[in-house]
Parts: sequence; structure tokens; C-alpha cells
Amino acid sequence: MLYWLMKYVLLGPLLRLVFRPQVEGLQHVPDTGPVILASNHLSFSDSIFTPLVVRRRVTFIAKAEYFTGKGVKGWLTKMFFVGSGTIPVDRSGGQAARAALDTQLQVLRAGGIAGIYPEGTRSPDGRLYRGKTGVARLALESGALVVPTAMLNADEIQPPGKLIPKIARVRIRFGPPLDFSRYAGMAGDRFVERAVTDEIMYELMELSGREYVDRYAQRAKTPPAAPPPRHPVPA
Repeated sequence: MLYWLMKYVLLGPLLRLVFRPQVEGLQHVPDTGPVILASNHLSFSDSIFTPLVVRRRVTFIAKAEYFTGKGVKGWLTKMFFVGSGTIPVDRSGGQAARAALDTQLQVLRAGGIAGIYPEGTRSPDGRLYRGKTGVARLALESGALVVPTAMLNADEIQPPGKLIPKIARVRIRFGPPLDFSRYAGMAGDRFVERAVTDEIMYELMELSGREYVDRYAQRAKTPPAAPPPRHPVPA
């Protein structure tokens, strides 16, 4: 109930008025059945604008830190994500990350829409980075169609680290659904999952027009380790 109140009463109308979403290809999002919206990730606001323009409910996952902030800002952030139906994910990996994917799998098996960022984190520089195979696992285990979703200018509206967004028209582009039923029963095959993920990322590259980097975004954010100190060689 809170999701629909936020979308159509409390927050959505204001966001539509201020940011005037320009949407291309919305007809590619099926009206019924399980769907995965696989999106590039440019800004904190991606998880706000995509559900705003899709008629059906969209369930995203977000880093667990959004749910554990302190003070008024932390509480407001938590309540927003809870109200939008977002699932927290521990990005340390392992069983915690798998639990979040399992929750989205339940959404898909119930015929819903799951939103996911295959890159796993926001792009540090606007480029499109290598996708993680969780999106492929979801597609293969659920049989859901994958709709590539390109955020075109969210990083200009709210760059990483900026709390107050710039007032500008947000642009989103949806591509034709991708059907991976030809790989039915092959979930868990790492070569198949990599092939599926790369196909999704290629479509995102074409839709977004962003440069592709065959490297994980998280590694691009991590500065290289300092070389060990060099000691003079005794004469």
C-alpha cells in the first residue's frame, strides 16, 4: 500500500512535475508476467525514476547501507526504500547476496517485475562496466523476459555524492525484451551465465550510447594498492 501511495499520491506527482520524464520504448515492458528490468546504474535516483514511469510495481535491490543510516537523513532514506519495496543486499557477497537474489526470484515467480543493476554498483565515471552474472541466474531460473533499461542522463541530474538533484528532464529508454528460453535448464553453467550477461550488457551499451569497459565497476572504484617500500641495496 505504501508503494502505491508514494508513487501516485505522496511523491510521484511532484517528481513527474519537476523532472518531466521523457520515456522511449515503454511499450517493450510487458503488461503481465515476470519481467527483469536490467539497467545501467548512474545515480542514486535511478531507483526512483524507473519505478515512476513503469505502470506495474518494480522491486529493486539496493545496498544494505541505505537501510542502516543514522539520524534524520538515515531514517528518511530507510523509509523511502522500505516504502518503494526495495530489498536490501549485503554486497560483501556469498550467501547474503544470494539471499537477495532469491527474494527477487520469488517476485518473478509471482509474476512481478524485478529491477536489477547488472554492474552491481554505480558507475564511477558514467561508462558502462562489465556485468555480474546474477542477472543471468535470475533470468534462467525464472524464465522471465529481460528488458534492457538505459538511464540516459541521471548522472547529470544527480551525480554521485550530490544530495540535491539538478532540475532537468530525466530521460529513460527501454529496449525490446530479451528471451533466454533457449538456455532453459542451464542455470549454474558459468559459461552460459556469462554469455547471457554479456548479451544484456551489449544491449545496454547500444541503448545508452555509453562507452563499455570490460572491467567490474567496483574494481574501478578501488584505488590500486601502494607498492611496498623499496629498501636500498647494501653496497
